[in-house]
Amino acid sequence: MRDMAVHALLFPGQGSHADGMEAPYRGNALLEHGLELLGDDPFARLDAGTRTQQPALFLCSLAAWDAAGRPPAGAAAGHSLGEYAALVAAGALDFEDAVALVDERAAAMAEAAEMAPGGMVAMLGGDPEGVADLAAQLGLTVANDNAPGQLVLSGRVDALGVAEEHARAVGARARRLDVGGAFHSPLMGPAAARLAAALARVEFRPPAMSVYSCATAAPFADPRRELADNLLRPVRWRETVLALDAAGIDGFTEVGPGRVLTGMVRRIVPAEAAA
Repeated sequence: MRDMAVHALLFPGQGSHADGMEAPYRGNALLEHGLELLGDDPFARLDAGTRTQQPALFLCSLAAWDAAGRPPAGAAAGHSLGEYAALVAAGALDFEDAVALVDERAAAMAEAAEMAPGGMVAMLGGDPEGVADLAAQLGLTVANDNAPGQLVLSGRVDALGVAEEHARAVGARARRLDVGGAFHSPLMGPAAARLAAALARVEFRPPAMSVYSCATAAPFADPRRELADNLLRPVRWRETVLALDAAGIDGFTEVGPGRVLTGMVRRIVPAEAAA
């Protein structure tokens, strides 16, 4: 059995949520405290989209981490929203502050999406350079580099439709994602500004383990600034996993609902363990 001390904990982002995901953790102290802080039960309203899905997934992920005995690890990382859970697990961010930040982040992103409607489309397979060139031609952003053969484009709905029509020309299959906005693109500018104001009021401490930013594929240097900036920057998940692997991590444990990240890890570093 591998030593958990050289494992990395991976926390999922929006898209890993599912109805009933909280059921195994009802009664968990962290989850119940988080619901008290929110003053609402987002699990009952997941169909409301970003505004409730993000707080619900955050609470569920940390409840899973707590229920697992808060396992030791050599590093942690989160896919977009998952960064907040990773920072809590590393002791860099208080749970109460994180709940408030995630709630504000969700509200800010939902509001920005109403101001500038958009969406995201996954481009599966194909030529990465061709997909990137197509995005540039259409004014879209390559918002996620998740794994080999999986880029996600973000931007205005009309341009996404054109990208879907031309996907075959770059050898890709297009799949529209069920998200409420053009996340990790310039259209999230108002959300980033609003989140930066909330982050300015929060204290961060040195983490007990390295926490990698999925936008830089390196340990956070200034989480207060980087978390706000990350709403505008691409999620470089493939590079983040490779960086963790190069740093000596020999196993990855996904903490939270679903196994989306586990599947990505197995495509990025197939020789390593992913649980």
